[in-house]
Amino acid sequence: MPQPDPSILPLSALCNTSFPFRLGPNSEHFLAGGLLLEGGRIVGQGSTSPNPGTVYFDASGCVVLPGFIDLHIHGSAGHDTMDATPQALIAISAFLASRGVTAFTPTTMTAPHLPTLAAVQNVGAAISHPLPGAAILGVHLEGPYISPRFPGAQSKTDIRLPNLTEFAELLAAGPVQLITLAPEQPGAGALIDAALDAGVRVLIGHSAATYDQAIHAFAAGVSQVTHTFNAMTGLHHREPGIVGAVLGDPFIYAQLIADTIHVHPAAMAILARCKGPDRLLLITDAIRAAGMPAGEYELGGQPVFVRAGQCRLADGTLAGSILTMDAALRHFLAATGWPLEKAWPVTSRTPAAALGIGNQYGSLAPGYRADLVVLDGELEVVATVVGGRLVYLRGGEEGRVIL
Repeated sequence: MPQPDPSILPLSALCNTSFPFRLGPNSEHFLAGGLLLEGGRIVGQGSTSPNPGTVYFDASGCVVLPGFIDLHIHGSAGHDTMDATPQALIAISAFLASRGVTAFTPTTMTAPHLPTLAAVQNVGAAISHPLPGAAILGVHLEGPYISPRFPGAQSKTDIRLPNLTEFAELLAAGPVQLITLAPEQPGAGALIDAALDAGVRVLIGHSAATYDQAIHAFAAGVSQVTHTFNAMTGLHHREPGIVGAVLGDPFIYAQLIADTIHVHPAAMAILARCKGPDRLLLITDAIRAAGMPAGEYELGGQPVFVRAGQCRLADGTLAGSILTMDAALRHFLAATGWPLEKAWPVTSRTPAAALGIGNQYGSLAPGYRADLVVLDGELEVVATVVGGRLVYLRGGEEGRVIL
């Protein structure tokens, strides 16, 4: 039998697998059976014997989850969003599919206005064309309107106060969906209002906000916290800070870099206990070094040194990660002790809800996009399906595709 070409093969069904479904608001289970796909959507559940002539994927011994969604990723495979080239987004898309990601928001860095504008325009041009792997959901602007007290690996010289003219130009340039900012900075309130009016989700991050300022920002419409614990005011019993605000608010979404480097496993477990699977979402914050050998790379015009799985600037500051979403899920399960049937939403359904697209992404219910990841017993990626199309197939698994 000729080997299938994953880049062009539309599937009609996935059979002989288990996949999550929801019986109630707090009841998650896995269903044995299959999924029927048509026109890039899921059209049915439970079939274990596809019709003759159906192109199907035999996922025996595997679990199928909604495809991973990464809302905070700068790059991978040697490329970065700020490269502002079609080739960069193509390479990132293909790499992400090999790690189970079916959709992502390319994330910018704090930089001068023109390079950021070029990056947004590049995403705008790419989003209307087919990509080889993960699909683009829009742009995540990380900065430049952040706090100079908590720059992390962002360029300090390019941090500036909120600028409504700049922001309007970015909105006009491409599909901005998220913006991370420091709400305590002068002029941030007006920018938050402008973003919300444009349908952009606002996140608090790289911020020196107090607890009260964070709570005020939440009341103003900030709905998410960027890489919780990192580059923000921490929890103290007399000054709860941003971390205290997000732990105490049941409605705020909390991003987590679950690489055990940015956040200790015990802190991951505390965050998970406070937020639950419907308000916690895993991100990678990955840079161009993801999927590449150890060595020296670039992030926001700064050299980054990757050694022993850690990405650091010359002064030792953590500078993003080489984390992938499949590894993040494994780390998260180990840290929390949660079973997969409880934890899986943090990789898909919750980020979809946080972006406001939970009616199309993040579920395997009929009518949802056929964005799927097939995982083996070790939760390693076997295959990835985007819009009903098999975009990644692990070597040696070709026999699972029945033509």
